[in-house]
Amino acid sequence: MDSSPANPNATDWIASLAEFLVREDHVEAVRVDPVRRKVSVATLGSVDMGALRDRLETVLAGGWDAAGDAWEKIRLRQLDVHFLMLAVAAGAVSIGAWTEGALLLFLFSLSGALEHYALHRTHREINALTKAAPKTARVLLPDGRIEERPVNRLGAGDLLQLKPDEAFAADGEVVSGESAADESNLTGEAKPVPKAAGDSVYGGTLNLWGALTVKVTRAAAESSLQKIVRLIREAQHLRAPSQRFTDRFGTQYTALILGATVAMFFVWWLGFGLAPFRSGSEAPSAFYRSMMLLVVASPCALVLSIPSAILAAIASGARRGVLFRGGAAVENLDIIDTVALDKTGTLTTGELRVGRIESFPPGRETEVLSIALTLERHSTHPIARAIVAHAEAAGVEALDLDEFRSFSGKGLRGRAGGELSYLGRRELMERGDLGDWIGSVPEPPIEFSEVWVVRKDLLGRILLRDEVRERSRPVLETLAAAGIRTLMLTGDRRGAAEEVAKRLGVGEVRAGLHPEDKVEAIRELGEAGHKVAMVGDGVNDAPSLAAAFVSVAMGGKGSDAALEQSDVVLMNDKIEKLLTARNISRHARRIIRQNLVVSLGTVVAMAGAVILGVAENLTLGVLAHEGSTVIVCLNSLRLLFLKDAEIG
Repeated sequence: MDSSPANPNATDWIASLAEFLVREDHVEAVRVDPVRRKVSVATLGSVDMGALRDRLETVLAGGWDAAGDAWEKIRLRQLDVHFLMLAVAAGAVSIGAWTEGALLLFLFSLSGALEHYALHRTHREINALTKAAPKTARVLLPDGRIEERPVNRLGAGDLLQLKPDEAFAADGEVVSGESAADESNLTGEAKPVPKAAGDSVYGGTLNLWGALTVKVTRAAAESSLQKIVRLIREAQHLRAPSQRFTDRFGTQYTALILGATVAMFFVWWLGFGLAPFRSGSEAPSAFYRSMMLLVVASPCALVLSIPSAILAAIASGARRGVLFRGGAAVENLDIIDTVALDKTGTLTTGELRVGRIESFPPGRETEVLSIALTLERHSTHPIARAIVAHAEAAGVEALDLDEFRSFSGKGLRGRAGGELSYLGRRELMERGDLGDWIGSVPEPPIEFSEVWVVRKDLLGRILLRDEVRERSRPVLETLAAAGIRTLMLTGDRRGAAEEVAKRLGVGEVRAGLHPEDKVEAIRELGEAGHKVAMVGDGVNDAPSLAAAFVSVAMGGKGSDAALEQSDVVLMNDKIEKLLTARNISRHARRIIRQNLVVSLGTVVAMAGAVILGVAENLTLGVLAHEGSTVIVCLNSLRLLFLKDAEIG
């Protein structure tokens, strides 16, 4: 079954079906003798033309949509459950079982409507993310006038004026004013977030109680919220491994059931001397039982078991600030046994602050900062953001830059103000002519990290410090209690990394790693049989995220490269959302297993009952088949109603 809208004439058809079912002359069309296992069929001549017209109208109206879907599949040389249901309905009509045929199509359409409702409910949860996004914004022009402008015409640098209870039209930075924002549609939390000059705001979130002037930093179409919605819509089309299996199985299974039905028709018709299969050697009776087998063995509930749960899990996560980028992420996160975490921006806030600047010779600290600003101003790395913010606050200006080059995870090089300059880690600088001298400089205190600036006539270093995410400790403790191994993969110094690991309870530390070293560590763990989830946020984390069994990105301030490589995005930069994501995954896998038990169990039980002659009423088979489909859809919807206490 698919999620196409129900037939617009469904109401009229249901009404005519009700009238059809209550008329006694219609239910006399077929009788089943349970003792003799024979079917007596009313002759066409006993049915008046008015009744025949009513019957045809009812059956044709009920099967119209299914016929269209079946025809499209046949054109693609595929058979699906729509074809099976039409075949059964046509077969029932051919032997005069009009009531059963009409009831089958009615319940098939009803289950399709419920499936459509379930999918609509899921899509509605996702669409709610953007419901507050405005269509226009008030732009403050240089001459002081206010212009109402469509959101799609906003550009970086535009100044917007916001009143209380208005939504931000695009991502930006507060220039003036104080307020708070409701970012619940982005982060899943309704707690007001204070906003003042210099703070970031996000398109589609709500300004609560103050007037603000905001400078646009990104076009509305590239806002964080729109990017996340695009990722969600892409995720809905990425199938889980088990879903791909059931899709392939469903196609092959349909052909198998058709063949088995034909075979069983001849078994029941001819009997072959086997008592349970004897049908009195009457073709109509054998055909009737074959139609029952075709109904109860159809894989309708089976093909819905996984996708309905996956879509509901994606919507449930989006509402709570967790983005699953496809069914594989939903299925796999619950079965990981190792979590590898980057330090900066993951276990720490990533909001580095410049603590001290040193120059050699002393007194040229401003020049050191100016060179660092020149090389870092186009980067989004946490170190770059800290240096740029400190330089702007100090009123330091950047120099002209030429011949720029980046060494991934190591440093930068370029001509700053005409002079060849370097910025990077101690290990990179020690390879140059000043290596011995730099090596003699004591390493900074444990709470600081360092970045060196080297020019032919100047040497300096910038010391930065980061704040540990104190909420990381309970997360790591919960993972450890679940038997999951934790380790830190960081490019930072071992001393600083071990200090953070000790405070937070990380099980293992691997420090001083380049991006390629992190990838190698992930691959080694995978080759050893571990299912590794990598959690990171930066550009240099993208390769290791791509190598992991499940990749998790800190999405609020994470780089675009990290987001693109991730399977799961934690949209509000809270590491505790990792537990929320894993719990949703666990509930989704449980519901998928329940759905498979219901769908397969119903098929096995009812098919066995039909073959052994225990079930001889087509109406019962229809109710069992469509009932299992309804149960599967409603069971999947439970993921949308999970309480926060159940998933963290």
